[in-house]
Amino acid sequence: MATDERIAKYEDKMNKTMEALVKELGTIRAGRANPHILDKITVDYYGAPTPLQQVANVTVPEPRMIQIQPWESSLIKDIQKAILTSDLGINPNNDGKSIRLVLPELTEERRKELVKDVKKKGEAAKVAIRNIRRDANEAFKKLAKQDVSEDEIKELEENIQKLTDKFGKNIDKTVEEKSKEILTV
Repeated sequence: MATDERIAKYEDKMNKTMEALVKELGTIRAGRANPHILDKITVDYYGAPTPLQQVANVTVPEPRMIQIQPWESSLIKDIQKAILTSDLGINPNNDGKSIRLVLPELTEERRKELVKDVKKKGEAAKVAIRNIRRDANEAFKKLAKQDVSEDEIKELEENIQKLTDKFGKNIDKTVEEKSKEILTV
């Protein structure tokens, strides 16, 4: 039982790394309208930076269009400004009541750039997982000074390596799925 507790905290850290990667990949647009590409956008709402989803209704009426309906019409200009200053590269269309974002067709060159970016993010997540493994192994080595047998430490290190391999494969699979989604025309 003690072994599981010592490994569990590192597995939890690896899970959080994986969740962060999935969340980050969700914000990359792949040609189809996805309201999550707006997750990073904040709007100045009464002096406080507020996530866009908390001040407006975000819908996808068509496969390549996102519609943003603010709850207060006075926010339209602020939302438009926030979208223009973001790194989305989309020009918002304002009709006075709502904002429409028409997602342009991605060029093949842009798709390849996005795939490279996805792979970079995947590699960064793998590095984070390996750093967690290193921290775990260092912690296990310190256990040797606390009368823990070498066999037990060896077993802990093998278990953390198995976890590292498992999460590495999950990251590869997630990156591959996102890359496939981006490259699909």
